[in-house]
Amino acid sequence: MTAKISPSKGAPYARILGVGGYRPSRVVPNEVILEHIDSSDEWIRSRSGIASRHWAGPEETVAEMSLEAGGKAIADAGISAADIDAVIVATVSHFKQTPAIATEIAHRIGAGKPAAFDISAGCAGFTYGLTLAKSMVVEGTATNVLVIGVERLSDLTDKEDRATAFLFGDGAGAVIVGPSTVPAIGPTVWGSEGDKAETIKQTVPWDRFRIGDVEQLPLDSTGKVKFPAITQEGQAVFRWAVFEMAKVAQQALDAAGITADQLDAFIPHQANMRIIDSMIKALKLPDHVAVARDIETTGNTSAASIPLAMERLLATGEAKSGDTALVIGFGAGLVYAATVVTLP
Repeated sequence: MTAKISPSKGAPYARILGVGGYRPSRVVPNEVILEHIDSSDEWIRSRSGIASRHWAGPEETVAEMSLEAGGKAIADAGISAADIDAVIVATVSHFKQTPAIATEIAHRIGAGKPAAFDISAGCAGFTYGLTLAKSMVVEGTATNVLVIGVERLSDLTDKEDRATAFLFGDGAGAVIVGPSTVPAIGPTVWGSEGDKAETIKQTVPWDRFRIGDVEQLPLDSTGKVKFPAITQEGQAVFRWAVFEMAKVAQQALDAAGITADQLDAFIPHQANMRIIDSMIKALKLPDHVAVARDIETTGNTSAASIPLAMERLLATGEAKSGDTALVIGFGAGLVYAATVVTLP
């Protein structure tokens, strides 16, 4: 007789229980960026909507920023670190290939022995992590999941690249995902378009730094070897985000059974203010919908951008607990993920 495997037993639904964020203390205005590129504050603002960003200091590591944001999310959720049984960290700027930074964070935050792993999905990383956390809670493999999006993109910024030097910032955002008696995280619409992978990428792979390959590396204006940086084909990425991501956002609304006029908030990845405005127009969002525009003073923080923007909307009162929000992340890969959530 064939043995029967017992079914998983999880919560009927999952929800975001708490949110937290951390922005480094150093504020970097456009004037600092202009010390290295031929541009202007007006041009940067008109092209991206960015006026300033935060750059981490030596002590504000990926781990330290994650601990700050994670601690706030735990407190906001009203649980203790010991209640966490899974930690997911979305990042592209943790430079140790192994072990996953999630294991260090889990230990240092006092979570005991939870499942812990990193994911790399670029600017969609947080939404990917949120989707995984929801599935874990409903499946029953975890009860409370700490999801962190964290980046130190100043380490991966070519300050002499006129196309990207002004874009990136540092920071960490985190949420706790736990059980719910009602649907509070909708179906996720996600995917990838790998044929466009070259439009956002690291300039050179790490293995080019091996002895013998150094002469093939790019040099800066002083003749020194440049550290790998993030580069992108700006126009191609802009067109893709404007024309394709509004469709994905609409699909997420449809999957959740929500119409645009029923939304309270829209929290897109903070990549570019013009992309945000174009998506608002394409989705025909009414004026009452609060729109996250954290990019103006935070810049593009990749995996950290959505939870940081969520935390700010709630902190300023532009959105409130229980509001219905559409979130969408998109970026390198090219990958994307969108869902509708109830705000904590």
